[in-house]
Amino acid sequence: MTLPDWVPVREDLRAFEPYGAPQLDVPVLLNVNENPYGPSKATADDLAESVREIASDLNRYPDREAWALRTDLAAYLGVADPAGVWAANGSNELMQQILQAFGGPGRTAVSFTPTYSMYPEYARNTHTRWVTGRRAEDFTFDLDEALRLIAAEQPDVVLLASPNNPTGESLTLESVRAVCEAAPGLVVLDEAYAEFRRASTPSALEVLAEYPRLVVTRTMSKAFAFAGGRVGYLAADPAIVDALRIVRLPYHLSAVTQAVARAALRHVEESLARVDELRATRDETAGWLRAQGLDVVDSDANFVLFGTFDDRHAVWQGLLDRGVLIRETGPQGWLRVSIGTPEETAAFRDALVEVLA
Repeated sequence: MTLPDWVPVREDLRAFEPYGAPQLDVPVLLNVNENPYGPSKATADDLAESVREIASDLNRYPDREAWALRTDLAAYLGVADPAGVWAANGSNELMQQILQAFGGPGRTAVSFTPTYSMYPEYARNTHTRWVTGRRAEDFTFDLDEALRLIAAEQPDVVLLASPNNPTGESLTLESVRAVCEAAPGLVVLDEAYAEFRRASTPSALEVLAEYPRLVVTRTMSKAFAFAGGRVGYLAADPAIVDALRIVRLPYHLSAVTQAVARAALRHVEESLARVDELRATRDETAGWLRAQGLDVVDSDANFVLFGTFDDRHAVWQGLLDRGVLIRETGPQGWLRVSIGTPEETAAFRDALVEVLA
């Protein structure tokens, strides 16, 4: 995409392309970390009934505070006060709101690559100075490097994904505590894939009460199979939530979104049972990839990063030619595959064997 010269766009945006992974019509879609299992009939019926119940009131604005949804989300997270929970149109909008409120001109945000590729775009869009440090060679979080960069930059916002995207590994509570104690501003733990973490892996929610400037973000897109519903949420001190309420757009969550999100939360046990299956398939997939002689990063998410390839695009294209779409993202030489159904996983394996041969 090239904007013509007559379009009076901001000059710092002119050279950029819109963000987005390929959306292609192929049999096996394993590129954007969706939950491959759609809602059950019981869940779908509840979603539909929830919409029907509010349909006659759609001439009225929704609850702009989304209080009932936030109460349900607080119960799910184990947060006592719903005032310390906030919801938005996906975790993307949460991140944008965070940098609108706590970043901006003259302020700095830092993170550590490789990590989620949208973070610098949130910074760009809010005129927040963006600084990146590096993870270790094996992609684990380098605490010494993080503390060095925080001391040097004194950032207003630290953004950390745990489990990290695209690599899949999680932070220890020791690292979370150390960053919170060193950072002068907000520390944001992006836990979009938290439900997929291994049993021994902690969540930053465990130390939320200790650090008033810690924010833990989640999403319903992954574990809840609700990517099309567009609901992200966070837990933080209520004062942090109040700051986000200043920059939120009026009525940013529609009545339909709030109703169907609450319906999805009523079926959480069913959703998490599917998560258990995906977690097992992830570990099996990682083991199978290693058996093919490939390098694999241990993952706490619903995807696996594997490599390394001299020409990763050729491998990606070879899989696509065989009807399997995965993601060409992250460090050079590596590819990321989302965890699918057994049938989708088998198709990926068969295709990869052919490509590697």
